[in-house]
Amino acid sequence: MIPLLRKGTRPIVLLLCGYLALLSGPGAASATASTYALIQGSGSSWAANAVNQWVAEVDAKDLKVVYTANGAAQGRKDYANKSTDFGVTDSPYRGKDPSTGAVDSSLGRSFAYLPVVAGGTAFPYNIQVGGKPVRNLRLSGETLAKIFTNQITNWNDAAVTADNNGKALPSIPIIPVVRADGAGVTNQFSTWMTSQYAGLWRDCNGGKAAPTDYFPLNCGEARGQQRAQTGSDGVMNFLKSKGSVGAIAMEEYSYPLAADYPVAKLLNKAGYYTLPTQYNVAVALTKAEINDNPQDPNYLTQKLDRVYVNPDKRTYVLSSYVYAIIPTAASDSRMTTAKRQALVDFLKHAICVGQSAIGPIGYSPLPVNLVQASFTQVNKLKLADPKVQFDASIIKNVKDCHNPTFVPGKPSENYLAKIAPMPADCDRPGQGPCAEGVGSFNLNPGDKGGKGTGTPTPGAGTGTPGAGSGAPAVDTDGDGVPDAAAPAGAPAADGGTGTGTTSDGISVVATTLDPDARSGPPTVLAALVLGLFGGVLIIPPVVAQAVARRKRTR
Repeated sequence: MIPLLRKGTRPIVLLLCGYLALLSGPGAASATASTYALIQGSGSSWAANAVNQWVAEVDAKDLKVVYTANGAAQGRKDYANKSTDFGVTDSPYRGKDPSTGAVDSSLGRSFAYLPVVAGGTAFPYNIQVGGKPVRNLRLSGETLAKIFTNQITNWNDAAVTADNNGKALPSIPIIPVVRADGAGVTNQFSTWMTSQYAGLWRDCNGGKAAPTDYFPLNCGEARGQQRAQTGSDGVMNFLKSKGSVGAIAMEEYSYPLAADYPVAKLLNKAGYYTLPTQYNVAVALTKAEINDNPQDPNYLTQKLDRVYVNPDKRTYVLSSYVYAIIPTAASDSRMTTAKRQALVDFLKHAICVGQSAIGPIGYSPLPVNLVQASFTQVNKLKLADPKVQFDASIIKNVKDCHNPTFVPGKPSENYLAKIAPMPADCDRPGQGPCAEGVGSFNLNPGDKGGKGTGTPTPGAGTGTPGAGSGAPAVDTDGDGVPDAAAPAGAPAADGGTGTGTTSDGISVVATTLDPDARSGPPTVLAALVLGLFGGVLIIPPVVAQAVARRKRTR
């Protein structure tokens, strides 16, 4: 087309083309397939279903990623040994495992952590009554702790019966299923035990009340009812096998959800039994304490003590984040420009648009402040190699991510936590248990379908969207605990619900979000530019050609 343009129009074409290139919004530019190299990662099987979904999604863009779910501990080792380009882990390097003394170090390889997904550690089980599966089991924290420390060994134990409002289960042995490898799920469970049931955990863990990636099978005894399996798939395969009636395992919610296996509802501090839905996890993690010191090697890692005792009725107590480990040194011998570019674009997808579809498969999307903070970590790959393409403006303007935890124009609000449905009265001690499906709604906001009940609606949390920051919490049942979390816009330790510090002095990561509800330049301006492009540059040459042809035919 350009050869047909009149004299003097080419500079205008170049300017307009440059403007039109911006219509896709900040951070939209990405590398072509020819600039990518295959990248390899390993680690958490807890996060593997989310990671593998992202791997499949970017494969359509000719971005090739290989991920091996060999456990968080091995993932950290692989990264340290430069066997991989990135790792995925639930906990940072600790020098050595606090319980086993196993070496846990990066061995001098540079690294940075960035959260990539949140979720809940669930407890799927196989209990049958009259040949039919039980699908509404409830457990208090103490009962759960005693089950996995061999203090409660039969399903008709009085503590289990009490948790289920007097509904006795059959007299069958409990078979706790744990991980045989160094696993993030073991770390999640043992971190919770160390915080909440230190005495029970110390007695089981060789006298050490400390987290570990390596479960002490049968609390160190030579024999016992516990069984150890390798990997998340190994755990679920055992649970589904013949002869596993009576088994209960610890696993990320995504795995039993995909297998349509029931998981136990856990009792929270507010006195409600809840499931690890994306909503309940989002609520719980508004109390996570995030390391907000960019100079600290453990920047963005989590402390969960306040999550375990979050007083919101919707809290799922065993909620947490999982992290990617990425190389930041320009001298990293394993990395090339093509590998860094592939890693940048893979992570950009994972923490932006990749968050939009992970809720329904058993995870919970990152809040806006952690999306933005993660992008600051991704930018370190470009700082290590200026040839890498990454538009850092996306750090402040993440509105095109379509993440259900934040909506345009409301940067101070964790929308997913705000609209999380309240638990039913039958999920309280002394009532119920509820029927199967109650409290299990896990689709994205606005989606319909599924068998769970408790569909969220705007205003189910702290007032209708757009209500002032002083919207009052409500205590409809008079139990002294607000029905919802803090009022909209109130600061929290996490979840994108504020900046600065919380009321109790916990530091949080600052958040910013462009309030413009539209993506890219304003629609009217874009339309005018397109009209100018057509009216000034395209139509006149076409008309001129038509006139010339008519003259030649005369």
